[in-house]
Amino acid sequence: MTSPTDITRDPFRLVVLDMAGTTVADGGLVEQAFSAAAQRLGVRPGSDEHARQLTYVRATMGESKISVFRHLFGDEDRAQRANTAFEEAYGELVDAGRIAPVPGAREAVERLASEGRTVVLTTGFARPTQDAILAALGWQDLVPLTLCPADAGGRGRPFPDMVLAAFLRTGAVDDVRRTAVAGDTSYDMLSGVRSGAGIVAGVLTGAHDKDRLTRHGATHVLGSVAELPDLIARAEAAGLPAAARAEA
Repeated sequence: MTSPTDITRDPFRLVVLDMAGTTVADGGLVEQAFSAAAQRLGVRPGSDEHARQLTYVRATMGESKISVFRHLFGDEDRAQRANTAFEEAYGELVDAGRIAPVPGAREAVERLASEGRTVVLTTGFARPTQDAILAALGWQDLVPLTLCPADAGGRGRPFPDMVLAAFLRTGAVDDVRRTAVAGDTSYDMLSGVRSGAGIVAGVLTGAHDKDRLTRHGATHVLGSVAELPDLIARAEAAGLPAAARAEA
């Protein structure tokens, strides 16, 4: 068992990264796909109801999409129909070449791997959409494990389940405090904090700003995921638990 003293010396060998907004730049495709899904269920673009729902979608970026639709549309049948329409619309946008890596994201993942760290990519999308994104970017073999909510028992963020699933499935570290989590939303931050991760880094390439990320538990806020390898290296060099050295 790792002692409190040992935890200050052990490296961060597990890194759990969000996809859209963190490692993947999608240019607002979530909102476009949501509008297509809502319209299929009779919500007219430009209406007050559409504006209300869009506000909720923006506030819950990072959450499992089926959970969002359950909140917005109530009964399970309508939620499933909306989710299917959303995934179809998002997949069409991906196939049209509307996504790209966040600058420096692939290089950051490759550097982390070269340093002996296990990198896991997570998403709030369903598995078919996650696979479509990975294929569009040529990232199918970039990391050893990718997770969506269904892979972690069905609960997405802000629950810690995907981070904990990465911890359990990889066996990369024997203490969850030696995990680094990075994401662009408040739900990413909550998920990381609730999992017990030692580094919970917010990035400013996606949905939420520095203040919101910090208020929801970010230990650090970075310009982008490209800065994460250096942050981890500094945390290890300092020899202290990362959460005790929160930086902006």
